[in-house]
Amino acid sequence: MQKAKLFPLVFAVALLGVSCGQKDQASVFNEPQGEETMAPESSAPETPSANPIATLKTSMGDIAIELFMDKAPITAGNFLKLAKEDFYDGVAFHRVIPDFMIQGGDPLSKDDDPANDGTGGPGYFIEDEFYQGSSNVRGAISMANAGPGTGGSQFFINIADNTFLDYDKEPLSSKHAVFGQVTSGMDVVDAISKVSRDPRDRPNKPVVIEDVVAQ
Repeated sequence: MQKAKLFPLVFAVALLGVSCGQKDQASVFNEPQGEETMAPESSAPETPSANPIATLKTSMGDIAIELFMDKAPITAGNFLKLAKEDFYDGVAFHRVIPDFMIQGGDPLSKDDDPANDGTGGPGYFIEDEFYQGSSNVRGAISMANAGPGTGGSQFFINIADNTFLDYDKEPLSSKHAVFGQVTSGMDVVDAISKVSRDPRDRPNKPVVIEDVVAQ
């Protein structure tokens, strides 16, 4: 099967939502269309200090991520806001592909209908936030989307250097904003990517985010 179309948003337009020719891998997409674009009020602190660390406590182990509040305050701030609201608690990694990425953040992954995985969000969109030097390298965490301006809560962690997903690479139709980097737990990320999965790349045994601890 093709490694791509990060589905019903990674991945409905076809990644992450839009097909991508590189490595025969797809886009990482999500989120249904028609939601209002808005940036949460708490996204950007007035005086950011050191970048916060968010630890995803998953059913397979912990993944610590530095959130780039200094470079991507809207995107990192949105993730942090949702984490503090316990939005991600109980959410599964609904799409995993070895040597590509693992995708999570969809609240619909908590229900009993696998067909809607990848189509949920927080009820709003945030703007795409790109900055010079950002890149979807191994360990980078980025926003999943269904095209420009459609990011919300879904994200993916790169397993490999997926630089074809960078904002400054062709084609420019579906690009993904980097807002953090794994600082520890890449062994957990790798293990999650290799679990048994169905034809839609959904783990046969759910891999769940039990809690997100920010510091």
